[in-house]
Amino acid sequence: MSTIINTTGSMGANYPFTFYDRQLLESAKTKLVHQEFGQKRPIPRNSGKKVNFRRWNLFDPNLALEGLTEGETPTGQSLSQTDVEATVKQYGAYVEVSDLLDLTAYDSVINDSAELLGEQIGTVVEWVTRDVMCSTTNVQYAGGAADRAALDSTKKLTVDEIRKAVRTLKKNKARPFADDGRTPHFVCICSPDATYDLQNDANWKNVSTYQNSEAIYSGEIGRLYGVVFVESTEAKVYSQSVLNAVKANTSSSATFVLKNDPTEAEKAYLSKGGNKIMIGSTEYTLASTGSFTEATNTVKLSAAATLSANDIVWSNDAGAADASTKAAPDVHATLVFGRDAYGVVDVDGRGAVQLIVKPHGSGGSSDPLDQRATVGAKVTAYAAVVLNDLWLVKIEHTVS
Repeated sequence: MSTIINTTGSMGANYPFTFYDRQLLESAKTKLVHQEFGQKRPIPRNSGKKVNFRRWNLFDPNLALEGLTEGETPTGQSLSQTDVEATVKQYGAYVEVSDLLDLTAYDSVINDSAELLGEQIGTVVEWVTRDVMCSTTNVQYAGGAADRAALDSTKKLTVDEIRKAVRTLKKNKARPFADDGRTPHFVCICSPDATYDLQNDANWKNVSTYQNSEAIYSGEIGRLYGVVFVESTEAKVYSQSVLNAVKANTSSSATFVLKNDPTEAEKAYLSKGGNKIMIGSTEYTLASTGSFTEATNTVKLSAAATLSANDIVWSNDAGAADASTKAAPDVHATLVFGRDAYGVVDVDGRGAVQLIVKPHGSGGSSDPLDQRATVGAKVTAYAAVVLNDLWLVKIEHTVS
C-alpha cells in the first residue's frame, strides 16, 4: 500500500515528510495480509464508485458428450457471463494537536500520530477485506459439525481439515498460485492459535526448512499438502457477543433489565434491533427500535415474555454453548483459497493510505488563535469482493 502526502500552510519547510511517510507505510503494511492475495483492480478516475468483475461461465461437457452426427450441424451454444459488483468506500481518522503540545514535543507527536493512524487505518483495510472473504458461502465446519453452534472445544483445526479444503478447491478447479517460479500452491490465512494446533503435525514444514531458494510471502510460516500458510493476527474470530443474566422477575413484559453491567460487545449486539437473543433455552427477537437503553441497561424484546431473575441471557453466535453456564468457545475462521478467489479495488490507485497534515493557522476563522493542528490518515476509495465462492473455503473451528 503506497502513501500520498498532502500539506498546507508554512509547515512544509520544517518537517521531514519522507520520514513521516515511511512511518505511516510501515505501520499500515504490518496488517495487510488478507489484501495481499486478492486480484487487484483499479477503477479509472471519474468512472463512478462501482466496478464489475466478469467471468465466462463454463460450457456443460455433457452437451458435447454424445458426439456429432455425420453431416448434421449441432445446435449452437450461447456464451454467458457472471458479473460480480463492488462499490468503493472511504475510511479515515484524525487527531488534533494543540499549540501548547507543539511548543513542547511536536516532533514526537507527529511521528507517533502517523504511526498510530497508519496502524489504525491499515487494520481497517485488513478487516474490510477479511470480513468480505469470510462472507463466502463455501464453509467447512471442523470435525464434521453441522454448524458453528455445534463446534465444541474438540473441533480444532487439523491436517485432515486442510486436506479436505484442498480437495474441495481441486474439485472446483480452483487456480493455484504459481508466482515467482514457486511450486503451484493454494494459500491459507490463519490465526496464530490455529497454526499452533497444526505445527505439532510431523508433516509440517516450517518456512526455515525450505530446501529450494524461492520467494516467500510476508507473514509466511510454512506449508503442508500443497498449501502455503500465512499467519495474521487479524484472522476472523467469532466470539460470543452476549453472556449476562436477568436482574429481576418480569411478567408479560417486553422489557427486562440486565443483572450485570454489559460489555461493549453486549451493548453493540443488544442495540441492533432484530438480533436474536437466548434467555434460558428460549430464543427471542430484539425489538426493531429501542432494543437497548444504556442508561438503565434495559433490553426490549419484540414481544412480551415472563422471565425469572438470574435467567441466563446469551447469544448463540459462537461455538457450542455449555449446557449449564451457556458460555461458548471462540470460533476461528481459517481461509484456504486459490488465485482470483477474491478481488480488491480502488479508484485510480487512490486506495492508498493518505497522510494529511493541517498545521496551526490553517483553520481560518474557526481557529482564530491558531491553537489546533491535525494529523489525519485516509483511504480515499477501497473495496473488496468475493469473485468465486467455490475457490475460497472458510474452515470454522475452535483452538487449544
